[in-house]
Amino acid sequence: MEQQNIECQPASSSEHLNVSFTNYSYDGRSCIPGMDSYDEEPGLSFWKIILTIIMALITLATLLSNGFVIATVYQTRKLHTPANYLIASLAFTDLLVSILVLPIATLYTVTGKWNLGLIICDMWLSSDITCCTASILHLCVIALDRYWAITDAVEYTKKRTPKRAVIMIALVWVFSISISMPPLFWRQAKAEELTVCTVNTDHVLYTVYSTVGAFYLPTLLLIALYGRIYVEARSRILKQSPKSTGKRLTRAHLITDSPGSSSVSSINSRTPDMASDTGSPVYLNQVKVKVSDALLEKKKIMAARERKATKTLGVILGAYIVCWLPFFIISLVMPICKEACWFHPAIFDFFNWLGYLNSLINPIIYTMSNEDFKQAFHKLIHRLTCPP
Repeated sequence: MEQQNIECQPASSSEHLNVSFTNYSYDGRSCIPGMDSYDEEPGLSFWKIILTIIMALITLATLLSNGFVIATVYQTRKLHTPANYLIASLAFTDLLVSILVLPIATLYTVTGKWNLGLIICDMWLSSDITCCTASILHLCVIALDRYWAITDAVEYTKKRTPKRAVIMIALVWVFSISISMPPLFWRQAKAEELTVCTVNTDHVLYTVYSTVGAFYLPTLLLIALYGRIYVEARSRILKQSPKSTGKRLTRAHLITDSPGSSSVSSINSRTPDMASDTGSPVYLNQVKVKVSDALLEKKKIMAARERKATKTLGVILGAYIVCWLPFFIISLVMPICKEACWFHPAIFDFFNWLGYLNSLINPIIYTMSNEDFKQAFHKLIHRLTCPP
């Protein structure tokens, strides 16, 4: 394909900067070779086709993966717990992202021009801000639920009810809507044809409020919660890990079952504690050793699960930060420094879709790290592919 000679210049005013909460770009999208508007190029260029296919695949994968999570929780009675209701609610939120946000975002990114009118623009921006914020805040309530379950297991078990999960989910949506609504009150309809769909970035206070409330505060909360969960999990691993399993059986001394007896019998003792009906001696201390072995094996399994859980926490937090941090750094900096800051338009689109990608990663991490989810998921796939 012939390379186009296009000179890119920074926007001269904030009006030319197409900055939405989750849709960054300049009006000068035509600065990207092969990504100029349809008015200048009659057909779809090769790069537009590739970009459209990639974005369509991301949208479809996000839709299917989150849909399967919701179906798995709904179909599997074992997964009907408050903790899994929160995960299913996260999946529903990410499903809304794939339905309400990504298809239009694909069209807008590829064409570089808004052709859907003011009403659709307002609806899309509101859906974009609300759903992406709710997705992030769901990660916080899931982390909070896990933190309480680990640090206050006995008391929180009584409080961990479906009603409490519903209240937490409702608070997430209320706060998300409170962030998405303000731009609708100061947006002015333009008489001319709308070619750019963007949130007005002249309100710096709103930019600070939205970015801090939707990302920076939740991120600090996630780091603090997962840090405490990691420390607690590590302490449990150290407590549960046996230090000398190979020598334990030869050194163990067991207290006999005789009422009021304070004597201690060695594991190698052959003193019968009682006799069977046939007169053959039964050695209770040997039975105790088998029970002790079973408890030891159970502790090993629990320690292995704790190790896996700590690794999962690192993956969850790492994926979240990698996906959203670049976008929210630009989201906060660009409206403040304006003409002093400029990035290539492709960078804005890349960071924008990197944030969207978190809605695809969430169901993969949260379900694949849970054995109950994996088993239920495999059963659901088998049921769909191999009907009776």
